[in-house]
Amino acid sequence: MSQFAELEIDEELIKATLELGYSRATTIQQMVIPHALDAKDILASAPTGTGKTAAFLLPALQHLLDFPRSKSAGHFARILILAPTRELAEQIYKNAKQLAKFTEFSVRLITGGINYGKHKELLESEVDILVATPGRLLEFIENESFECRDVEWLVLDEADRMLDMGFKPVMERIAGEARWRKQTLLFSATLEGRGIDSFAKGVLNDPVLLEAEPPRRESNKIHQWVHLADSREHKNELLKAILADEKATKVVIFVKTRERVAELSSYLIAADVPCCWLQGEMPQDKRLNAVSRFTKDKVNVLVATDVAARGLDIDNISHVINYDMPRTADVYVHRIGRTGRAGKKGTAISLVEAHDVAVTQKIERYTKEVLKRRVIEGLEPKHKEAKVPAKKKTKKKKVKEKPVKVRKPKGRGPAKPKAAKS
Repeated sequence: MSQFAELEIDEELIKATLELGYSRATTIQQMVIPHALDAKDILASAPTGTGKTAAFLLPALQHLLDFPRSKSAGHFARILILAPTRELAEQIYKNAKQLAKFTEFSVRLITGGINYGKHKELLESEVDILVATPGRLLEFIENESFECRDVEWLVLDEADRMLDMGFKPVMERIAGEARWRKQTLLFSATLEGRGIDSFAKGVLNDPVLLEAEPPRRESNKIHQWVHLADSREHKNELLKAILADEKATKVVIFVKTRERVAELSSYLIAADVPCCWLQGEMPQDKRLNAVSRFTKDKVNVLVATDVAARGLDIDNISHVINYDMPRTADVYVHRIGRTGRAGKKGTAISLVEAHDVAVTQKIERYTKEVLKRRVIEGLEPKHKEAKVPAKKKTKKKKVKEKPVKVRKPKGRGPAKPKAAKS
């Protein structure tokens, strides 16, 4: 018997979960689903790869089953899901289609990079679940091609990422347009992101706070280590050696800029290492083609900027390589979360130059793990690991306290008592 039955999920949905290989609910699913079905607003965080998407899709679909659309209602979406990137939106859309397979619910997707007219045609038919990126959806709202009056559930996935990308005004506008909604669910990989608390207070109504720490059987078994690199040339040699390992069957290499994507992909192709690439502001057809080639093993190396750090949900990624270290520790966690998913083993390797040591130490403090330093025979670093200078404590200057002068009251002072007359 599926554990989802205990969570009061209908047979149509349980059948879909079993077909996807889900028989046991993950920790975040066990925490979220009962509260979501009790019509509670939710503020939740969970590590990547722990079943967060199904945690909101299953109760959303159950809501649609429990409360059929009234005949007098409009044709616009009843469940609205916002995601920061096209890749994540497409992944949620794919999962929603899979979980809704044995129902009659319609699922639609709206993202940037797709012909505006094509999207408009989709919205003219009845929609039950709409997955969208905020910027493109706002265009449809402002052009009066989409209305939020039918929205009953608003789901904000990876809300911290949307805030970091500057979508706060857009999200607040969409939340305001969907003011008749019954519930709001806000999900984030971490609740420590900038502005999450203040934003949540504005869109959530007395939310249930859920923070999932998955047990060992669910946690991603990701082996992490560092190779110290003396220079760019040394780093390239280390990279080629890692890719030549037969265990590196499906690899995502993260770099920090689009320019670096072009440089590194050209270098790998010249070194007879076939690869594809993914970056921001890339035409949608090229994005889909790159992901398709990588997913179908036509190429086994994907070079990407942080646009792929979230939402890239591809099975059996064996290695994540940080060719360039990320700017912040939380992005590191999202990057390495592309491997070791669903309890499988994965490997995350960082190529660290002298200027990367400071952020490496921040990552170690953030994750509470020491990243092991390893060497490859014949490619040992010539220099020792750079030392990060300790921050000098600024000495507070002692301020000499000046004696406070007490002013005497003006006048002659109290009158002396007169002697009594005899």
